[in-house]
Amino acid sequence: MTEEYEKRHNRIIRSSGGEFTVLLRKDGHFPLAGPGKIALYGSGVRHTVKGGTGSGEVNSRFFVNVEEGFKESGFEITTGAWLDRYDDIRKKAKKAFKKEVARNAHRKHTLAILASFGRYMHEPEYDLPIDAEGDTAIYVLSRISGEGADRKPVPGDILLTETEKRDILECNRRYENFMLVINTGGVVDLKDVKDVKNILILSQLGVETGNILADIVLGRSDPSGRLTASWASWEDYPSMIEFGGINDTRYKEGIFTGYRYFDSLGKEVLFPFGYGLSYTEFDTGFEDISIEGNIVRVKVTVTNKGERSGRETVLLYVTKPEGRLPSPAHELVSFAKSPLIEAGDKASLELTFKAEYMDSYDEKKESYVLCKGDYLISIGEGKGGFVPAAVIRVDEEIETSHVRNVFGKTDFADYYPEDNDRRARPDFGGLKTVILGKDKIKTAKPYDKTESDGVADDYLMRAYKVATSMSDDELIYMNIGAFNPWAGLTGMVGNSGFSVPGAAGQTYTGKDNSIPVLVMADGPAGLRLNREYALDKKGVPHGLGYSIPETMTPFMPKIGNIVLALRSYKIRPSDVIKTQFATAIPIGTAIAQSFDVDLAEKLGDIVGYEMEHFGIQLWLAPALNIQRSIRCGRNFEYFSEDPVVSGLFAGAICRGVQKHKGCGAVIKHFAANNQETGRIHSNSIASERTFREIYLRGFDIAVDTGKPAATMTSYNLMNGKHSGEHLDLIEGILRKEFHFDGIVMTDWLIDGNKREKGSIHPISNAPEVIMSGSNLFMPGHKNDVRKVRKALASGLVTREMLEKNAAGTIALALKFEAEKKREV
Repeated sequence: MTEEYEKRHNRIIRSSGGEFTVLLRKDGHFPLAGPGKIALYGSGVRHTVKGGTGSGEVNSRFFVNVEEGFKESGFEITTGAWLDRYDDIRKKAKKAFKKEVARNAHRKHTLAILASFGRYMHEPEYDLPIDAEGDTAIYVLSRISGEGADRKPVPGDILLTETEKRDILECNRRYENFMLVINTGGVVDLKDVKDVKNILILSQLGVETGNILADIVLGRSDPSGRLTASWASWEDYPSMIEFGGINDTRYKEGIFTGYRYFDSLGKEVLFPFGYGLSYTEFDTGFEDISIEGNIVRVKVTVTNKGERSGRETVLLYVTKPEGRLPSPAHELVSFAKSPLIEAGDKASLELTFKAEYMDSYDEKKESYVLCKGDYLISIGEGKGGFVPAAVIRVDEEIETSHVRNVFGKTDFADYYPEDNDRRARPDFGGLKTVILGKDKIKTAKPYDKTESDGVADDYLMRAYKVATSMSDDELIYMNIGAFNPWAGLTGMVGNSGFSVPGAAGQTYTGKDNSIPVLVMADGPAGLRLNREYALDKKGVPHGLGYSIPETMTPFMPKIGNIVLALRSYKIRPSDVIKTQFATAIPIGTAIAQSFDVDLAEKLGDIVGYEMEHFGIQLWLAPALNIQRSIRCGRNFEYFSEDPVVSGLFAGAICRGVQKHKGCGAVIKHFAANNQETGRIHSNSIASERTFREIYLRGFDIAVDTGKPAATMTSYNLMNGKHSGEHLDLIEGILRKEFHFDGIVMTDWLIDGNKREKGSIHPISNAPEVIMSGSNLFMPGHKNDVRKVRKALASGLVTREMLEKNAAGTIALALKFEAEKKREV
């Protein structure tokens, strides 16, 4: 029976459904007046994707696909026979795909289940007639991607198949009321179908995906989202972007990534960043600008000129003055979502942002600066384009923060567009101008402080007393996750916890269990836990089997199933069977497409409630890496190609989660984790300015606005050094510059310091991680314990650092325990 919290959470998601979707094209035929006969075509009708694979999977009680959603809303579906025949074709294609994976695994001398991690079947070609009667049709184009593998520019993945192109165009010709629906987690190349009458990016919206689409088609919900990434033809993305190498990946594009590249060169794309239509029409007018301290305030009026109610998004961009630090033509600094505006009405909005969001990094001065000159503020239009609104004048260069270069030099120069290739700077004479004086901003000097801000300061003294009283071995276990020695492969895929069945991991509780535990669950689309578990007569929970990702289960060898069965808990008559059904919320990209941080906070609140309900202390989310390339298989988890969008949405979700006492969010993956191929060995090589302005700024904003309890480092290296082993990154940038006061953990690593075939960089290693300021090497393994013991004996690891790291974790655990007791 569905529990009340599930019903409540599903209602929140469904009622907000249109906010996550983006209407790309419209001809006035939608929404429909009411349900009736409808032809549904495409892979996504029955095989609707609710979210990506890997850590993004969530075990919900149910999921509504598109077919089910339309039936529930009263539609008569006329294409049942077509859908049945498509299912037969898909089954045969899946069988062939499974054989292909097995053959590849055999050639590489590995298990098929390992080779299948992150793999997914591309959409097959087929020939079925588009001939259902009626005048209304919807084609649902679906793609799935996930952790462990990247996408490819081939038909059935980033590109459309010939079947899809043919059938979509035929539907557009045959049916008067036709809508193409995109059920994907990332960009697909729509150039061959871009002129279809109606196009909606549904995205992947969790349990209510099918119901939400039906609501939009019937006008119960208005699509009001905007794109958080540039949708272009595959061949129009910059060729300079290196991607997918197992070793070194050079970020030659520098700060000109995503819309910063297209816009600066004046290149037209299919649908630009910030694009989005509505069932109604809006007009946005600038009203005023002012500066209070370092806060810029911009007032606008939004008028609904259409015939339906709706919400509008307002985006603000800055164009920096030309000078010694070349910058993109426009950079986002703020956004806001209007309330619901009735037809003919208007609403006033105030957008705010810190002046520091306009600064640039000067590598020579080792400082963030606002160069002297005029900063043009423009309003981004939903259909593309920019309207100049006001000017912020900086009469004298302002140093906003004096820091240190920590990443070294690269073997290449960053890309900058040639002057004759750049978009012409707009004329902004006559616009209101305000002065940003040097006195408005106090230069931050984080390295003048002798120590970092500390972790959970109120509890740190008690935690240090506990840590200093521990034996060497206890300290080692406190620095490494409380691993399950039987976990094996399942620990790597997020099943190392044992206090809560299916949890990703947990912390050591001391030899006498006197230290409160921190149980961690994977994300980021909700909690990933076992659906069921057994509670024995002593009240001890036992998982019923192992939670292997759905895409990997068909490749489990028979001996593997036997081993798992033998290791699985045997149910006794006295046991009580419990369930752990979590709510699958929309994917990260869809959440950001709402451009509504209050809604994102509500979704974080949903997760926080369920954390309390199931006994989880740390949620391994949100993920806020930059969508550098549309090929990244994990882009669906991430919010945007823009760091301001990424940081503000991550901060909002953290606030929602942490409204619940004893619950914390874990921002990840810190940093420059932008591909899945060779992710454990991949070395992201970029300039200091590129790292700081694009790949680190979002984390800075998330820490500032969300105060997350923890940060997870990434698998990859940054300019030759693993992020989890990077003392300057963790103790310098994260703790000193960003003022982060939580704990730091690694991503899930098993038996480090081994090289995979073809790699030149080793896997991150526990002793080096411990000496770099990370509190936890996760999920923990007996080999890691041996290595740290050896390193401690040789002096490579110090007891002082073990105590410091352990104290941080213990302090957070004590803080959470105290919060829960106060709440009770």
